Amino acid sequence: MSTGKVLLGILAGAAAGAIAGILLAPDKGENTRKKISKKSDDYVKDLKSKFDDFLETITDKFDTAKGKAYDLVEDGKSKAQEVKHNIRNTVN
Repeated sequence: MSTGKVLLGILAGAAAGAIAGILLAPDKGENTRKKISKKSDDYVKDLKSKFDDFLETITDKFDTAKGKAYDLVEDGKSKAQEVKHNIRNTVN
């Protein structure tokens, strides 16, 4: 199972538990709604922060892989030119 799915599952479970705890607590409806709203905002901010970190990590990995691919292509071109040069020298 991927880390992202595990993290999302943990966050969803924590959010559901917090909301259930607030709903079952003996408090006035207005106070309960305020608590739910605050907790929801906190979870959204936390999830957004984690998602931004995830995107940054993925972007960095993509950029690294792209650079390696470019280097590999350039190395292949260089070797092809070298082989081509060696073949010409052998033929001549």
